Amino acid sequence: MLKHIHPLLFPELLKVLAEMGHGDEIVLADANFTAHTLATRRPVLHWPGVSMAQACEAVLSVLPLDEAVAQPVAYMQVGGSEPGYRSALQRQVIAAMAARGDARPEQCLATERFAFYDRAREAFAVVQTGELQPWANFVLKKGVIAHPLET
Repeated sequence: MLKHIHPLLFPELLKVLAEMGHGDEIVLADANFTAHTLATRRPVLHWPGVSMAQACEAVLSVLPLDEAVAQPVAYMQVGGSEPGYRSALQRQVIAAMAARGDARPEQCLATERFAFYDRAREAFAVVQTGELQPWANFVLKKGVIAHPLET
């Protein structure tokens, strides 16, 4: 255990998060996601038993989101749903992000399934959680940690 590090974060995931640069993206995927098919030649980490809400909370405890883009969070649109629809899980995760100050709801982009897959193919890594709810997939774009300039 380390001080100030979320207890669910494991060494391999911390390494991947630290290696990511500004603008790199990580996919937090549900248990049904085609992680190995889409993430060819990219790390795929398995986080069994961890829900999407837990995964987002843990990752965002150390990962700054990109403030240079309007929507640093994307989530997979539920198939066959109306534009703007969010599943109960998606609403829960996005509300928790807002409550923690990670991202506001308007910074979270609904992304059609196959467009989401295209984005996942380019991601730095995919983390497959134990989340059983379908369509529970998120992309997080890494930002920077600002260092105050000396005056």
